[in-house]
Amino acid sequence: MTTKKNASNTVIKKNTGFFISLCLVILLTLLAFNTHVYASSVKELKSQQIDEILFNIHAYYVEDLALQNSDHINYNNKQFERLYSKLDPYSKYLDEHELTSLFDNTNGRYTGIGIEVKNVDEKMTIIDVVNNSPAKIAGVLPGDKIISVNNNSANNRTIDEVATLIRESKFANIDLTVKRDNTKELITFHVARRQINLESASSELLDSGTGYLAINNFSNHTLHEVALQVAALQSHFGYPLKGLVIDLRDNPGGTLQSAVAVSDLFLQSGTIVTTKGRFYDANQAFYAKRGDILKGAPIVVLINENSASAAEILAAALKDNKRATIVGSQSFGKGSVQSLIPLGDGNTALKLTTAKYYTPLGQSIDGIGITPDVAINQTSLSQTNKAVIIKNEQTNSNAQLLTGNLADQQLVKAKQLLSMQ
Repeated sequence: MTTKKNASNTVIKKNTGFFISLCLVILLTLLAFNTHVYASSVKELKSQQIDEILFNIHAYYVEDLALQNSDHINYNNKQFERLYSKLDPYSKYLDEHELTSLFDNTNGRYTGIGIEVKNVDEKMTIIDVVNNSPAKIAGVLPGDKIISVNNNSANNRTIDEVATLIRESKFANIDLTVKRDNTKELITFHVARRQINLESASSELLDSGTGYLAINNFSNHTLHEVALQVAALQSHFGYPLKGLVIDLRDNPGGTLQSAVAVSDLFLQSGTIVTTKGRFYDANQAFYAKRGDILKGAPIVVLINENSASAAEILAAALKDNKRATIVGSQSFGKGSVQSLIPLGDGNTALKLTTAKYYTPLGQSIDGIGITPDVAINQTSLSQTNKAVIIKNEQTNSNAQLLTGNLADQQLVKAKQLLSMQ
């Protein structure tokens, strides 16, 4: 490596150090359920880009991965790919499109058709449909299994590959073919891609002066949305809420900054979360400031196996500070922090795990999850079904029959616990 290249590393180190300390506060992860795949662009990286990535892995990755060549000289592509494969599932090289998408998600918007997908029993399954999205308007439902995108089979494809089929289609309208349970024929929807604004929070009135707040993800707007929803609930009753259910089920996470800020809304004092890593700025602690938006009213938090990252930070902060009772099933266990490190001219970046986070009681939940105080396992419910159940429970007993097998036992238990406090 020439002297000029070494000098450029010094500049990168200075700029990156500032950027990481900023992004560590801002970025946790937006996709808790990403599968780890090589971006094809990784294999096409130039030596200077590889050199930058190697430097950042060596300096900032949460674990000390020994580099075979400390000065990166003659580090060939195969060696680089072997090192890259040792990174955790949340560390990834981001090309220009992926970087733009990440920033869009952080700001509560993205361009697409409005579906959330998970691989269930080797089937590409839609687990949620965004309200007011093209997919929602077309009639796509949670539980639908994707068969093809524009006649390209989804079989044996990863989530990233299916997303690419949708994103890179040369047609404005997507033909999405799905298999729906209890139907013999395949269903094809003609869905247009467009920019979608994501709602982080929604709320409903419960009985006896209590409220229900669903937080679907954590973006830069979540604090504002949560505060507005709680204020609206209290305004309806004309007095402070007597209790609140916070639903974090199927919440894949979001930004660390947002999780800390929302936690602080409900806490008077105490530790919210701490982070620990190999470099100085990765070690931080976040504390609650005085002022509880509910003025001490009891809280029950609902979690399930799809509650991850930022959702787990909020749940753990309220649990460990004895501010809430946790109901549901063991959460996902995504306990690491990602920092965004710009590469080259800033059009690409490295999303790198730089720290682990720890609950107020000092526990790492990475790969473990949060254990609920009251364990109740049940099949995940879509946001639509949750809303139907809540509204029906506020009417007469005949209306309750409409929900049939959709009875939300976790929510029922949460309401029972609030009524006892």
